[in-house]
Amino acid sequence: MCIRDRLLPDHVANQIAAGEVVQRPASVVKELLENAIDAGATSIKLLIKDAGKVLIQVIDNGKGMSETDARFCFERHATSKIKSAEDLFNLQTKGFRGEALASIAAIAHVELKTKQENQELGTCLKIEGSKIQSQELVSTPKGTSIAVKNLFYNIPARRNFLKSNTVESRHINDEFQRVALVHPSIDFSMYHNDSEVYRLNVSNLRQRIVAVFGKKTNEKLVPIDETTDVLNLSGFVSKPEFAKKKRGEQFFFVNNRFIKSPYLHHAVANAFDGLLASGYHPSYFLYLTVPTNTIDINIHPTKTEIKFDNEKILYAIIRSTVKHSLGQYNVAPALDFNRDSTLDVPYDFKDKKIDREPNISIDRNFNPFKTEVQKNIQFPYKREKTTDWESLYTDIESPEPQVSLKTDENQLFSDTIPANKTHQIHGKYIISTIKSGLIYINQNLAHQRILYEEYLENITVKEAMSQQLLFPLEINFSKDDINLIREIKPDIESTGFLFDKIDKETLIIKGIPTTINESQVTIILEQLLDDIKNEIPETSFSQLDIMAKSLAKSMAIKTGTQLTLEEQENIVERLFSCKEPNHSPYGKPTFITIDIQEIDKKFGL
Repeated sequence: MCIRDRLLPDHVANQIAAGEVVQRPASVVKELLENAIDAGATSIKLLIKDAGKVLIQVIDNGKGMSETDARFCFERHATSKIKSAEDLFNLQTKGFRGEALASIAAIAHVELKTKQENQELGTCLKIEGSKIQSQELVSTPKGTSIAVKNLFYNIPARRNFLKSNTVESRHINDEFQRVALVHPSIDFSMYHNDSEVYRLNVSNLRQRIVAVFGKKTNEKLVPIDETTDVLNLSGFVSKPEFAKKKRGEQFFFVNNRFIKSPYLHHAVANAFDGLLASGYHPSYFLYLTVPTNTIDINIHPTKTEIKFDNEKILYAIIRSTVKHSLGQYNVAPALDFNRDSTLDVPYDFKDKKIDREPNISIDRNFNPFKTEVQKNIQFPYKREKTTDWESLYTDIESPEPQVSLKTDENQLFSDTIPANKTHQIHGKYIISTIKSGLIYINQNLAHQRILYEEYLENITVKEAMSQQLLFPLEINFSKDDINLIREIKPDIESTGFLFDKIDKETLIIKGIPTTINESQVTIILEQLLDDIKNEIPETSFSQLDIMAKSLAKSMAIKTGTQLTLEEQENIVERLFSCKEPNHSPYGKPTFITIDIQEIDKKFGL
């Protein structure tokens, strides 16, 4: 059987390439921002409408392009960055393969305006689905403006796979942050639906991190700086007390390019060993500079994965450098066996001069070996002498000795089930007898189901109970999180939270649900935001469902919590009053049953 091969048309080949390069609107944002940086721009503006589905526009003041280059840049594999295969291992720029603009133009309406400094007029190019519609001379400022409209307009199946505006906006924010964090010498701004999201002026690295993640970030940062023959490492890690439950704010940059590396992440986590509670993760902003011939950045279409020649050496350097910085800035505990802490001078008195020498009074007649107490020592209370002290014990009957029936062997069975309805074992399961045998209830999963149905009812049907705080609680979030809280504020309030004020980076809470305490608020809200950002579907009801699940998971009784008999019975009764008692909100079984026949088999009966 013989099949004749055919060359694909250019527009089809571009659409296939777009499947790898352009996965979502954030992919377009990344490519356009990197092109602007490669063009030498000192000011870059990003405009977004409807999470990039309607418009993505990047305006820069870079070098611009000539009329010929403007048309040629949309051809496949048209690039000025590489001339031979060897150049792939000596890259100093962001983009190099020449696929991005051709792929974007294949699946969107593109309008390009560009002008070089020595030109009087610039070029305006309009493309739809890889086909050039028009090209003309226009008056435009120096630099380049490229607008991508109606993404995936000619591939409706791909457009249907896009997530909600909230999720797509989060991905765009992530890409914007990754580019802005590594180029503090460039002025960045971002607008979504005509409202300003970021305004980042030229600054140093620390100021740029604070500008992106909020003013409170400054106090969390511990500087990192190490120079070796194989690696220059700089940046910041967070102090252990500011670690979070979610894996946010973790950034690796290699030669000014954001990468993902679980192996190097493990090196940082290992440096924090013993400093973080279980389930918490450190934040870090680490910038690595390595020789370009020791890495390969061409192993992934999005260029977020890099292959290193000497990964193990980098691992050791990163781990030891982070650990050294934590110790150097007195973040990690240090042991000094030759130092007596009781002799330390308090900080306030370190440089204070002595006004006068203290007076010391000495009793020269004191003799500790004399049997009589000195006459001049006065006691505040006089003790009455009791001569007939034996009479104090005359009315006490000597109890008969109690014989213990427990032997060493009996101690093994001290935890047997008493004659109660329920019994808790290992701080994890509640056991109860049923007609056919035994039932084992997982207290955490069961409580999740109970709270989930309660919160869902409170959000959709009735209003939850709230407790007023004596002193309002102030919590700091990033701008992205604050914007998301504003969107879901009515739904959060229906669960029992009461907000006093929502600022640019600060949330002030004056009331919380009656089922939680003040110390849990920050953890619960961080987990809620993380769940919503990652899982929020299109429909509003599903959004409420995600919120109810997240709150139930955060506030359910944890494994290891000891319960009283009343609390055990209360969970059992409430669980079997639920509409779906068999499974937790995330689909795990809340209980299992063991028939008496199964127990008999274990004994060979």
